[in-house]
Amino acid sequence: MIGFERVSKAYTGRAQKVVLKSQSFVFPRGRNVGVLGANGAGKSTLLRMISGAELPDEGHIHRAARVSFPLGFTGNFHSHLTGNQNARFVARIYGEDVRRVLDFVADFSELGAYLDMPVSTYSSGMMAKLAFGLSLAIEFETYLVDEVTEVGDARFRAKCHQAFQDRIARSNVIMVSHNSQTIRKFCDAGAVLDSGVLTFYPTVEAAMQAYQRIMGVFNA
Repeated sequence: MIGFERVSKAYTGRAQKVVLKSQSFVFPRGRNVGVLGANGAGKSTLLRMISGAELPDEGHIHRAARVSFPLGFTGNFHSHLTGNQNARFVARIYGEDVRRVLDFVADFSELGAYLDMPVSTYSSGMMAKLAFGLSLAIEFETYLVDEVTEVGDARFRAKCHQAFQDRIARSNVIMVSHNSQTIRKFCDAGAVLDSGVLTFYPTVEAAMQAYQRIMGVFNA
C-alpha cells in the first residue's frame, strides 16, 4: 500500500505549476494503476514522489511496500559514471548481490560495451534500457513505470512486455504512458491527474473516458 496524506506539490517560475493540491489517496495493494493526464500535469513528478526521489512541499507519503525507482526517469543515474558503476551503486543501496545484478543488467539491456561508458554518452533509449534492466534485476513489490516499455525496436519492446507480465504476476505496477494499449495491457485500474487533483477509477476504461472528457474541454 502506498498512501498520500494531504500532499501538496508545486513549482514556481514565471507561472506556478501545481502538481498536487492537498491530496489524500491510496494506491491499493493488488491493483495495477495507469495514471493519465495532459502533458505537464505532473505525472512524472508524481512517480518521483512515490519513489522518494522527490519530496512533497507539504504532507506525508507512506510506503508499506518496496518501491522501485521510476523507470524512464534519467535523473536516476549519475551522468559521469558508467552504466556498470551506476548499476553497482544501486545494487548496494538495495543490499543486492552486485555481481548478480551486473550480470542481469548486461544480459537484459543488451548494451554491450556501452555499459563501460559514462551514462552521459547514452541516448534516451539506451538510458531506458539500462533503467529497465536494473529495475528488473531487483525484486520490488511495486514498479513505477514512465513510458519505458515503449523504448527500442519491436523485438525489445516484446521482451520488455513479457518481462513485465512475469513480474506483475507477483508485484504491482503504477504506470504513466500515453499509449492506451500499454495501459490496457498492464493495468486493471486507472487514475486521472488534472489541475492538482488525482481521481481514481475502478477500471482503466472509466479512467480513459474521464480523461477524454477533460481533454475535450481542454481542447475546446
